[in-house]
Amino acid sequence: MQAFHAAYDAVLASRWPADTDHTTVPTPYGPTRVNGCGPRHAPPVVLLPGGGSATSTAWFATASVLGRTHRVHAVDLAGAPGRGASPGGAPPVRTVADLMAWLDAVLDALDIDDTALCGHSYGGWISLHYALRSPRRVRRLVLLDPTNTFVPFSPRYLLRALPLLLRPTPARSRSFLRWETGGAPLDDSWLALQAHGAGLPAARPVTGPRPGPAELRALRTPTLLLLAGRSRAHDVRAAAAAARQVPAIRTEILPDATHHTLPTASPPGTDDRIAAFLRQ
Repeated sequence: MQAFHAAYDAVLASRWPADTDHTTVPTPYGPTRVNGCGPRHAPPVVLLPGGGSATSTAWFATASVLGRTHRVHAVDLAGAPGRGASPGGAPPVRTVADLMAWLDAVLDALDIDDTALCGHSYGGWISLHYALRSPRRVRRLVLLDPTNTFVPFSPRYLLRALPLLLRPTPARSRSFLRWETGGAPLDDSWLALQAHGAGLPAARPVTGPRPGPAELRALRTPTLLLLAGRSRAHDVRAAAAAARQVPAIRTEILPDATHHTLPTASPPGTDDRIAAFLRQ
């Protein structure tokens, strides 16, 4: 755990803006670490990372851009490796309702009534569920290649991920990332953090149903969906087709992105596109 914390802090020190600060907020499911930057009285944006050993530190490039116009709050997911204090006897997050209550508690602790919400992968799945459940608290929604949201996981992706899920190790984490990204260059400090986090204890992530067509058509929050054109996590074209049936969603495909190059190595201009959408 000490090596993981050192790697976590190294990403913050070397990649995040100089004005970054850190807080740990209480929730019914244990304490949650939040990394913040940007003007304190600017409109808030909450960033949720993917699952597994991903942490809020992965948003360093996005936070640098959004922090010019927004107060950024990047949140470690409940039950996943992070920099928060040990949860002790706190109950685990087991259901979608638990996840929603956890995020409610995070926003309450940050004194945020409504916010822009941006999620990648599993964080995108959580973000969409939250926007459907609590539309008054989500002003705008950004989804980066969200998984199990519009279409199911690719069976091939799950098969390749299986060894990592059954017995996570640094070597398996690196091998899986190389396969999914096609060997694309990734930030060295972030890769080191991923490796240290691969073997840490983590709660089983909540898995639940994808929002149904009727639920999606009821979405009123203006939403930007950015799909990775080379994602191996799911069928990108099918996901785009499903999302385009929802009037509130603006769908774009990033042709050069893979699922795991987001958000740390997003194609140039991606974060500026997000910032422009949030300013509208």
